[in-house]
Amino acid sequence: MKSFEANPGLYLHIPFCSAICPYCDFAVLTGGLEKRRRFADHLVREISMWADERSTFESIDTIYFGGGTPSALAPDDLDRILTAARENLSVHDYAWAFFEANPEDVTPESVRAWRDLGVRFLSLGIQSFDADALKFLGRRHSPDQARRSFEIARAAGFETISIDLIYGLPDQPFEIWRRTLEQAVALQPDHLSCYQLTIHEGTPFGFRLARGKMSEAPEETQGELFLFTHSFLKAVGYPGYEVSNFARSLEHRSRHNQKYWHHVPYLGVGPSAHSFAGTRRWWNERTLKPYEARIETGEKPIVGSEELTRSDLALEALMLGLRTTDGIDRLTFRERYGVDLLKSNEPLVERLVRDGLLKLEGDILVPTLAGLAVTDSLAWAFDLGER
Repeated sequence: MKSFEANPGLYLHIPFCSAICPYCDFAVLTGGLEKRRRFADHLVREISMWADERSTFESIDTIYFGGGTPSALAPDDLDRILTAARENLSVHDYAWAFFEANPEDVTPESVRAWRDLGVRFLSLGIQSFDADALKFLGRRHSPDQARRSFEIARAAGFETISIDLIYGLPDQPFEIWRRTLEQAVALQPDHLSCYQLTIHEGTPFGFRLARGKMSEAPEETQGELFLFTHSFLKAVGYPGYEVSNFARSLEHRSRHNQKYWHHVPYLGVGPSAHSFAGTRRWWNERTLKPYEARIETGEKPIVGSEELTRSDLALEALMLGLRTTDGIDRLTFRERYGVDLLKSNEPLVERLVRDGLLKLEGDILVPTLAGLAVTDSLAWAFDLGER
């Protein structure tokens, strides 16, 4: 594990969006300046509640603003939040700040403010360079605005700029997705995240699907798009390092997200945020009103928790590790979780290698591209002892 992955991370959930996209199932809402400022007040108070437990998350070296849309908050509110984190928690001076933004929020003034706050990794929620796709997805920017937002961000000097894209839209011609990828790489981003459209219950798309008003892309089509995306991006200098993430070099991989994949401790604050340390995972109130109500009583807004057994952790590590092109070191896995993946599953591993889903590189189990496409089913096939 690289050293920067071993230190804890901090996740800050900003629940506001200017409009709720029909595919989104995150804890988000709309709200004016007053509601957003009041939320920032509560978030600062929640952060201060962890001051007595700062040793649990010692030497935080990544701070991730997610949501929602972090760019919906005013720079002075973002500054107050970061100041609270540095005053109350154990945060390294060189901690990387990650920030998600929508293209319509990107201006020369806003990116300058984010850079002044120490943001080094900026992720732009572009989703598509096709006008029809953007309309279908409920996005508020145009293809031209998307390109312009990237150019403005590049001029601001962020160390890493990432573009988020969505594929697998119902009935979308394959050529549209190819052109979207071509337009994305033409901008020369440092990182790309390509997510397959997933329709969740309770979302507008979920309601439409249930009423027969829309359909999902066929599974065969989704598989073809996945394989094409990885092959195309690798050929133009963006090899995938995880199922949905691509970087043009190692230093542009997401330092924060890799913590989740390696069971590194992380503290999550804000509505719906999750935290993890040791064998315990806990999570906050999902919606804003009960979240703020708990904080006003001086109580941490934790609404649930679970204790993970060694077997639980082993299965999670296997599932997450097989989503990455780094794979899983069986010796490290055995030391940490008490399971020798090869010794306990030799016939399975031999079959997966023979079927072209897995490679064995010394002591490291590495999924092939075909294996990445079915990673969850791969993990469940392994014998990890009691579950």
